[in-house]
Amino acid sequence: MRKIIVQEFLTLDGVMQAPGGPEEDTSGGFQYGGWVAPYFSTEPDAAFDRIMQKWMQSTDILIGKNTFQIFEPYWPKHAEDWPGINEVNKYVLSTSLDHSDWQNTIFLKSIDEIINLKASGEGNIRVYGSAAVAQALFKHDLVDELYLMTFPIILGKGKRLFAEDSMPAAFALTDHQVTSNGVVLSCYQRAGKVKTGLVGE
Repeated sequence: MRKIIVQEFLTLDGVMQAPGGPEEDTSGGFQYGGWVAPYFSTEPDAAFDRIMQKWMQSTDILIGKNTFQIFEPYWPKHAEDWPGINEVNKYVLSTSLDHSDWQNTIFLKSIDEIINLKASGEGNIRVYGSAAVAQALFKHDLVDELYLMTFPIILGKGKRLFAEDSMPAAFALTDHQVTSNGVVLSCYQRAGKVKTGLVGE
């Protein structure tokens, strides 16, 4: 059984849309593309270096159509910044795409294919961006771990990581780092069902 790790940049209010640049994803009239850029423009501290080492580990990845169309023209030409990205499998959930010249790209058409992929082989699979894919994984209880890089801003609007139809699930904190400019990396692993009770008893 393979682990699926959902790994995302988030604002304090849970927005994950277009962190990397103004033109990355303007759907819904989103005007704040590139909101992580100021936090990467300062001299990185030791905590940030440790975060990025963990963030950029080489594993197979699972992404949606829009994220793939951002990654495909960029990363093959900048692989020195993400060692192994050309060699790992890139699984792309899309009902309209079926071909790419980027090596090791495999197209999936349905959540059932993701379920089969998770049940076969070995090695972690990481999800980057891809709000619809991430939400589908939460809906079907397919997420084993979460790596969330939370930035100290609120945007008020934009695509969010968690939808109302997410499967209730408990997670346990396994690691965390905090940078000098307030970015928090939190790592969680699945920890069974949600428990409830009465405070004080």
